[in-house]
Amino acid sequence: MFQTTRRRLAIWYTAVTAVLLLVFATGFYFYVRNTLIDRIDDTLNHVVEVVERTLVIEPLIFGTAQTKSQVNIQASFRDSSDAVEDDHIDLEWFSPTGELLWSTLSEPLNIPIHTNRTGETVWVVNNKLQSENYSLRQVTQRVEIGRQVLGYLRVSHPWFEVTKPIHQLIIDLILGASLTLICVAAIGWLLSGLAMEPVRESYQRLKQFTADASHELRNPIATIQTNVQVALAEPDIEPQQHQQLQVIERLTRRLGRLVDDLLFLARQDSGIVQQQWVDVPLDALLIEVIEEQLAIATTQNLSLALEIVDRPNTEDNFTVLGDWDQLARLFTNLVSNAVQYTPSGGEIQVELQLAAKSKRTSPMLNPPLQVKITDTGIGISPEALPHIFDRFYRADPARTHRSAAGSGLGLAIAKAIVENHRGQIHIDSQLSEGTAVTVTLAYHKSETSRP
Repeated sequence: MFQTTRRRLAIWYTAVTAVLLLVFATGFYFYVRNTLIDRIDDTLNHVVEVVERTLVIEPLIFGTAQTKSQVNIQASFRDSSDAVEDDHIDLEWFSPTGELLWSTLSEPLNIPIHTNRTGETVWVVNNKLQSENYSLRQVTQRVEIGRQVLGYLRVSHPWFEVTKPIHQLIIDLILGASLTLICVAAIGWLLSGLAMEPVRESYQRLKQFTADASHELRNPIATIQTNVQVALAEPDIEPQQHQQLQVIERLTRRLGRLVDDLLFLARQDSGIVQQQWVDVPLDALLIEVIEEQLAIATTQNLSLALEIVDRPNTEDNFTVLGDWDQLARLFTNLVSNAVQYTPSGGEIQVELQLAAKSKRTSPMLNPPLQVKITDTGIGISPEALPHIFDRFYRADPARTHRSAAGSGLGLAIAKAIVENHRGQIHIDSQLSEGTAVTVTLAYHKSETSRP
């Protein structure tokens, strides 16, 4: 129980840290990416401003009149090629009609002009060499004087200047986050162990107290019960005193069962139960349980029967390796519950059979054994089914008992015994229709009994 809680705490520590790391890494990634893009765009815009200031604009004269202006390309861009090559920046100059007049690129890009000072990313496709396709970040500026458009200046920068550090950043973030999560998981495991240690000690002291108290109460309760039974055997006892002694004897017997249940669960939790593992023939054990409960069922006008389905040819195929006393207590509790909660005239059917093999079961192994106890009792509500194995849980206060009320530990003990034998227990129930309890135990035999 504590290991499960500790594991859950460590998983929660790691999960919360993973979410925080994911949010941080995502935000940091977009921050760095946008910062790199902004720096490139600022660089491109700065180049545009510098080139625009260095343009040599000459008047265009027809005859004796100046009509328009034009850019002297040779004078304007004669020193720009070497300057921009060092920064991996390429320049292109287009005429007012969009015709490429000058470029630092070895081949034209064949990309339409889009005036954009905020920057845009374009994908360049090389029709000759598909492997040389690449991306560019571009800024395009329309150069004009007054209302006259002199041309278009386009500045390009390789996009890998952004993608390369971004890819490296992603790798670094993944490695860093992974190492951080591993460290957090280890630290969370240690911290959860430290946090659970006081709870573990308190729980151990509580279990020890329960076991000690239960053990110390057994002798006084047995003494009281013996004295009451001796008093009831007196021939000259008055009727009123006889009735009071019967009540005391009944309450003492119930208290004794409660103490036994508490002692069993306390020892089971602490792991001090001494198991007596022997070959247990389930068919013989169930016959004894049915014989013990048959008298009670008959007095309450109930039909109680045992059916062995598909009896195997060999005699030991219904044999399991387990503790006879615990298994007897398990099926006695289950059959007793069925008898207790089944109205007069009802039926209780106990079936023993070989369970169907699952896909995980090796064909060389015998299938597990299945015991199904079905009754036509009052049933259990769907809301109560998830809590039916909780200690001291009562499914419905309105559920009436023919006998004295139970302690609410019967099914908790049944589950503990089944888990101790590495089996499974499952309950299906519907109100006013009945309950079916299915117990599945693995087939085992001790090595000493094998030929």
